[in-house]
Amino acid sequence: MNKIYVTISAAFLCIVFAQAQDKNYPTPPPMVPEMTEFWTPQPEIVTPADMDRLVPPPSDAIVLFDGQNTSEWEHNDGSAVKWDVADGAMTVKPKTGEIRTKKNFGDFQLHIEWRSPSVVKGTSQGRGNSGIFMQGKYELQVLDNYDNETYVNGQAGSIYKQSAPLVNPVQKPGKWNVYDVIYTAPRFKEDGSLESHGRITVLLNGVLIQNNTIILGTTEYIGLPKMVPHGDGPIVLQDHGDLVSFRNIWIREL
Repeated sequence: MNKIYVTISAAFLCIVFAQAQDKNYPTPPPMVPEMTEFWTPQPEIVTPADMDRLVPPPSDAIVLFDGQNTSEWEHNDGSAVKWDVADGAMTVKPKTGEIRTKKNFGDFQLHIEWRSPSVVKGTSQGRGNSGIFMQGKYELQVLDNYDNETYVNGQAGSIYKQSAPLVNPVQKPGKWNVYDVIYTAPRFKEDGSLESHGRITVLLNGVLIQNNTIILGTTEYIGLPKMVPHGDGPIVLQDHGDLVSFRNIWIREL
C-alpha cells in the first residue's frame, strides 16, 4: 500500500511540475509546505532489536566520528565543529549551524547512529528533528517518531518529502537508533542533463525501510524536487534546533 501511494504521489508531483513549465496552463499558485505532505497511510510500527551496543567499523571503512574526534567535520564556513562532544557522542548545539564532512563522496555505504533527546518536547516535526544529507542535497530524515505522528513522507527514515519508510522501527526517546545506508549517486551527462537518478537503500535498527528507492531530486521543504547537476558531495548533519546526538559514524566508498 505504501509503495503504491508513494508512486502515485511522485507521479502527481511530476505532472504538476510539467504543467507549471507548460505555457498553455495558467500559472499555479505559490507552493506551501502542506502541498508536499501526506499523512496516510501511516507505516506499520515494528519493534526492533535493542541497538544501544556499538557496531564496530570494518577494516576498510573511513571513520568519520569515533566518539571523540571531530576533525573530519566542519561548519559551512570552514570553522571547527561547535557541537557538544561528550560520552562518545556529538550533540547538536542549536543555532551553531549544520556540519559537513571535509571529504566529498559519491557512491557509498554509510553507518551512523543517532539518538533523540530522552526529555520529550514538542510534537510532529518539532520533536527530535535533524537530518542526514547525502552529497549535501538529499535528506534522510531523523526524527523522534516514537508515538509521535507526523506526515509520513517526513517521518524518521523518509527521503524527506518524497518517500515514506516501509515501516516504523524507531526506538524510544533516549535510545540509540542505527541507520545503515547504501547510496548510489545520480549520474549526469556532459551537457548537465540527467543520465540516471540516485538510489538509496536504508535499514533502521536492522529493519529495511527504503528498498533501492529512487531519489527524485533535492529534498525541498517547500516545492518540488529539483535535479541540479553535481559531482561528489559531503555528508551533512542538520542543526534543526533539537538536541539530537550522533555517534559511531563510518563510511565505505563503493
